[in-house]
Amino acid sequence: MPETLKFTVPPEYDGQPAKHFLKGYCTLSTRMITSLKREKEGIMMNGKILRTIDPVAAGDEVIITLPDEESAYIKPVEGDLDIVYEDSFLLIVNKPPYQPVHPVKQYQTDTLANYVVAYSQSRGESYVFRALNRLDRNTSGLVMIAKDRFTVNKLKNRVRKTYIAMVHGELCGSSTITAPIGLLEDSKIKRHVLTEGAPAITHYEALYSSKEYSVLKLWLETGKTHQIRCHMAHIGHPLLGDDLYGGKRELISRHALHCAEMCFEHPVTGESVKLVSSLPEDMRFAGIEFNGDI
Repeated sequence: MPETLKFTVPPEYDGQPAKHFLKGYCTLSTRMITSLKREKEGIMMNGKILRTIDPVAAGDEVIITLPDEESAYIKPVEGDLDIVYEDSFLLIVNKPPYQPVHPVKQYQTDTLANYVVAYSQSRGESYVFRALNRLDRNTSGLVMIAKDRFTVNKLKNRVRKTYIAMVHGELCGSSTITAPIGLLEDSKIKRHVLTEGAPAITHYEALYSSKEYSVLKLWLETGKTHQIRCHMAHIGHPLLGDDLYGGKRELISRHALHCAEMCFEHPVTGESVKLVSSLPEDMRFAGIEFNGDI
């Protein structure tokens, strides 16, 4: 069934063209507005079709009807999902390590996307698989899937994510790493700190430190591929298990990185939401636990 969004025009938009209200208050993109105009009742106000040139009045009710979408290109495969949060607009799951988010050449049927498509179809829902954060296959933790384009636009770059990482060596206190990242010339995968690279900023705080390894809380101002892994290797503290960036695998067989917390404002209700994912078993040998107060 198509989802509907209801908005009441606030006083500051009284008398303005609908296009200004839809973009400024409803935060709809130009592309989405164009798509909705093609729908029979995509944009309605007070029971009548609303054109983008029509004025809106304070107190008017505008209803947006989001069309159904299908993920026909992703094969539905039944599998276990650890669902942390779900409503009509969002699905947030706790992804285990070693599971790809999207199908790729070597993984076609055992990805998070395959499982989500099967799950949505079992509930009679139809939406494109859109992961707002794309964790590496070996990274565990929270993944946010938006069920429609409105939610994507509303939450893009507005979700604060906190990670837990285990790194080699003793690292105390807190600091910020500001170092541009780019691909090495001879690699299609590995990133490196490069003068001409894309800007990247990583903040970290030590939760536990020893000469052998440290446990860090990290949060990002930029979301570059392999940013945490690359930055920690750059300062001489690669992640445990991350052999691509110089880490060793004696204590854990994959890079020790977990997306542990998400905080965001709900795209429709405006409610503040905070979600937490406990550390997976293979990262618990340091005795670190948390319940949202990381």
